[in-house]
Amino acid sequence: MFSIKKTIITGLFLLGLPLLIHAEDLALTCKQLSETQDSCQSLSSSECRSLLEKCAAYYDAQSAAIAQDITKTSQQKNTLQNQISLLRKKITGLEYQINQGTLMVKDLNSQIGDTQDSINKTSQKINESKAQIAAILRSLYEEDQKSSFQILLEGNITHFFSNLTYLENLNARVSDLLQSTTNLKSYLESQEAKMDAERGQLQKTIKIQNQQRQEINQNKKQQETYLNLTEAQYQQQQKEKAAADKNAASIKARIFDLIGVSKAPNFGQALEMAKYVSSITGVRPAFLLAVLTQESNLGKNVGQCYVTDFSTGNGTNLQGTPKQRVMSPRTIPSFIELTAGLGMESAKTPVSCWIPLYSGGVPYGWGGAMGPAQFIASTWNLYKGKVAQITGSLANPWNIKDAFLASGLLLKDNGALTSEATAAAKYYCGGSYTRSECRSYANSVLRYASQYEADIAAIGG
Repeated sequence: MFSIKKTIITGLFLLGLPLLIHAEDLALTCKQLSETQDSCQSLSSSECRSLLEKCAAYYDAQSAAIAQDITKTSQQKNTLQNQISLLRKKITGLEYQINQGTLMVKDLNSQIGDTQDSINKTSQKINESKAQIAAILRSLYEEDQKSSFQILLEGNITHFFSNLTYLENLNARVSDLLQSTTNLKSYLESQEAKMDAERGQLQKTIKIQNQQRQEINQNKKQQETYLNLTEAQYQQQQKEKAAADKNAASIKARIFDLIGVSKAPNFGQALEMAKYVSSITGVRPAFLLAVLTQESNLGKNVGQCYVTDFSTGNGTNLQGTPKQRVMSPRTIPSFIELTAGLGMESAKTPVSCWIPLYSGGVPYGWGGAMGPAQFIASTWNLYKGKVAQITGSLANPWNIKDAFLASGLLLKDNGALTSEATAAAKYYCGGSYTRSECRSYANSVLRYASQYEADIAAIGG
């Protein structure tokens, strides 16, 4: 808050406003002015206006300072959101790796189980081979223990030696099988040990990844907490800026109210309104006066025709003479809605007549412009909300103050701060501003503006 006040004080100083009122007192005074309508009762009109202008500048500076804070907070939000998004991606990646590792462990468990079954079967075969070898060895031993006399008694020496040879060959084959089976068992056991070690490493990795996921998730929750706090701060700043803008609009509307004018103001009144609009839009007062002079002679001519046929757009002049192309049929619904909202009768509300323009013998263009600023209804709809926000009341294109303000806003949007000629041409022709008649209009406006600039300088304005 201190930095905001410092920015506001600096802004007031740069605006050239005397700091006769302490910042705290000014804030309180401006708050009272924005909340009540009779705070200026003890002041003269000029003193009240001076104070209102200081308060308008104060609230504008406050809004600008809060806008800077909103920008910083918004950047912090974006940073936190990016960090949270990155952490979410890391968590998703770790979850994928953990799931992949878990599947690999399951696969290894299955392989280890199959290998263990093979080892068990191989062990059984080894035991069977050992039993066979033992039986053969016993038979060999028994045959070997027979005496020559016993062999002679059995009466078949050939059979004896054949049997002995068979047993020795069988023993050799069974021994080879035993060796092969033993080697297979050793291989399977080594594979089991290898897979078991791999499973153990995977389980360790999964455990580490789970810990990392928990840590990152905790970090993400902390960042989300910070983001929620930042979002709350951001929303509060938005409310504060909206309040400052509302107070500024209220104060500026009261400044405008102090400018007492008739429907067609004199030059002094018109200049005061132009200066006020310039303080809001930045549009040069002399240029704004020139445009409104070109359009309606500063409100003295706001239209000489009525729309009477709401299907074709034809109508009459103020004396009842039929006139063509008074208003474009596309604009008529907006015009009817606008006049009804202001309690006016559409067919009895004066608008500009059509200026006869032809291209190759074919007429083009329409009349139908309204009020001192000569807006068409559809364009007025684009600006009436902005005007109402500043003045605090329903925008009316036939109200001289509203017309001045809307004209300034449109000229600013047309680029008046960088090229007044282009802004004037667009004011008259819209998107077709490069046509020759549009340039002629702009040149005429700039001539008026030069004369007004000289007049303003002559009266010390």
